[in-house]
Amino acid sequence: MEYAEVEVKLKEIEELLDRLGKEHPKEIAAFSRFLRETLDNKALTTREKELIALALGIAQGCEWCIYLHTQKALEAGAKPEELIEAGLVAVLMAGGPALMHLIPLMKAIEKFKKE
Repeated sequence: MEYAEVEVKLKEIEELLDRLGKEHPKEIAAFSRFLRETLDNKALTTREKELIALALGIAQGCEWCIYLHTQKALEAGAKPEELIEAGLVAVLMAGGPALMHLIPLMKAIEKFKKE
């Protein structure tokens, strides 16, 4: 399986945020504060929040989100089986197009499992 596309997508996220941070610093700073506050452990753990974010990324068809939140969920202690189950819940709610977005999920799991 080709993992280069996973790295490319993650690099694209970094480049986008760097560029927007320079061109629109107030907006990106506000988004970053919101992101940190939302992901802070409160009623849900980081692992649970990353699984939710992954499912939403699949349901919305965002490959960048799928790769990023697969990585973050695994780092937060999620098991590959949990990632697949979250993906299947996304398919349940979003249908066939979400099913096709399990392809980047599987690629991301394989890529980050080896790290």
